[in-house]
Amino acid sequence: MPFGSEPNAWIAEKFEDPKVFLMPLKEQLKNFAKKVVEIKPTPDTLRAALRHRKPLALKFVDDGIVPNNARRPLLVYRGVIRFPVKGFDSAVVMDSLFEANRWGRSWRDTVYDFVHYHSSVHEVLGVARGSAVIEFGGIRGRKLRMKAGDIAILPAGTGHRLIESSRNFLVVGAYPAEGKYDECTDTRDRVKALGRIARTPKPEADPVFGRNGPLLRLWR
Repeated sequence: MPFGSEPNAWIAEKFEDPKVFLMPLKEQLKNFAKKVVEIKPTPDTLRAALRHRKPLALKFVDDGIVPNNARRPLLVYRGVIRFPVKGFDSAVVMDSLFEANRWGRSWRDTVYDFVHYHSSVHEVLGVARGSAVIEFGGIRGRKLRMKAGDIAILPAGTGHRLIESSRNFLVVGAYPAEGKYDECTDTRDRVKALGRIARTPKPEADPVFGRNGPLLRLWR
């Protein structure tokens, strides 16, 4: 958000830069090309890298700008991956974990520094390198410091933006098979977005712990 601007007024403006909306597809294609030639960790290696953690569950209210999700909390696993994993880049490990649990269409980059949300799909964000402060739930939500090995699972409708980060900050993002990617940044999106959020189905698996993961119990 530009310094000195009024938060609500700035968020209410239509984000006009078409490059932003092309970014996810561009990053997904770039990442797909990388994954074709990468050596992936085995399932045993992935299991050994996991720490069994209970997620932090946070619910955010509709603030009139960002709908958030009335039924499903944001889930945050702290230090759930033991980095480094010998012989593998941390982003490859994170990406492979999500893919093994049927969360795909992955990308590797940072997080946008403006408030946005996805109304038709859930999203997982795994920190592969560095650290950052990310705001979840809109400007009235919560700012969380995320570091390598932390993973956040955002139900459809959850507002988020980057506040600050280390220079080496790298996130792996992915989505369940159910749902279509969209990006909402405008209050005019909100009315229709509420219906899409309510219709977005629960994923078949937790992106970290699979079909037996806490997500299946905590998300209705």
